[in-house]
Amino acid sequence: MTRVFVTGMGVVTPIGSDVPTYWANLLAGKSGASRISGFDYGDMPYNIGCEVKDFNPADWMEHKAARRVARSSQFAVAAAKMALIDAGIEVTPANRNDIGILMATGGGGITDLENESVTMAHKGWRSVGPFAVPKTMANAVSCVVSIETGARGPVMTSAAACASGHYSMIEAFHFLQRGEADIFVAGGAESAISLLTMSAFGRMGPLSSRMDDPEHACRPFSIDRDGFVAAEGAGAVILETEEHARARGATLYAEILGGRLTADAYHITAPDPEGDGAARALAGALKNTGLRPEDIDLVFAHGTGTALNDAGEAKALKQVFGDHIKNMHITSIKSMIGHALGAAGAQSAIAAIMALRTGKVPPTINYTPDPAIDIPIVGNVAQNVPTARTAIVDAFGFGGQNVVAIFKKAEE
Repeated sequence: MTRVFVTGMGVVTPIGSDVPTYWANLLAGKSGASRISGFDYGDMPYNIGCEVKDFNPADWMEHKAARRVARSSQFAVAAAKMALIDAGIEVTPANRNDIGILMATGGGGITDLENESVTMAHKGWRSVGPFAVPKTMANAVSCVVSIETGARGPVMTSAAACASGHYSMIEAFHFLQRGEADIFVAGGAESAISLLTMSAFGRMGPLSSRMDDPEHACRPFSIDRDGFVAAEGAGAVILETEEHARARGATLYAEILGGRLTADAYHITAPDPEGDGAARALAGALKNTGLRPEDIDLVFAHGTGTALNDAGEAKALKQVFGDHIKNMHITSIKSMIGHALGAAGAQSAIAAIMALRTGKVPPTINYTPDPAIDIPIVGNVAQNVPTARTAIVDAFGFGGQNVVAIFKKAEE
């Protein structure tokens, strides 16, 4: 079987838009939450989020091109180009047909769709921009990356709600194993903090109510958790076949071993309270990669901070890992960067890879143990894990989509 390695990484997050800054701030427990500045929220009470600050799309693409695409696509281009640079890969006429793009998103250009709709309602149909459709279509996050980089291999966009970000990596892994490309840019991008989405989430009920204390609002797995904090950003990795990576002398950051997808078939927004779908995804990922429960060291959990998600995820982890769970280190970086929906899994995967490389696990900040959950959370302060060799990244999306990916430390 063809082995696949991560050879480059790029991120856009509320606490850093390059991997070194992002990683340092994760280890330091820095929160990216604050009052929303991107739109006028008026009297709407749901007014905190983890926005990306000081992002200039002109750093990554021409100004005219940037104006014609959604912010989510701008994030995707930045993370993808960052990852290519990190991997030392230049897209050329000689290799461009063998480089694929598989970025993911939950809402694509949903904020632009909202803005265009409002403009049309006030000014009429002639006010609608000619690029409204390509701006808002979900597949733009991959297609714009392809156009901006020149990569002409397989191009796809996955949409699995909050489970999208690292599902794209599993799918790219399969493409590479089938020999359909030598290199893939894979990850996720999202920018869905808007009046419409925040109003909808607020009315639905999964958002934290701690509007007066943004930095301490998201409390995954804590006894006093009350919801997630919406976020935006992107994450991208370069995946290569082992043969191709070694032939060009690439740095091997980690090996992606595979994973598993399952469905809850339960509810359009709520997770199965018993964590059945999540447990089947975790167990299936172990089976597909030939690993045993005791082979897993780290879990970068979905950990949104909602009552239902955290409880169901904890049940699934305890069911699959049994007594070994006490030897594991479990963390949720959403406590710091919020929940970026379709980008979340990619951002977590990059954090997991950095944990394997550095032997450190970032904390779950704002953590107060919940006796009803009783799993070993890395709470409030980063921990050293020098012997860690494997990490699971899991995510569970609206509609009952469950995704688990497993990464292994690349031995020098």
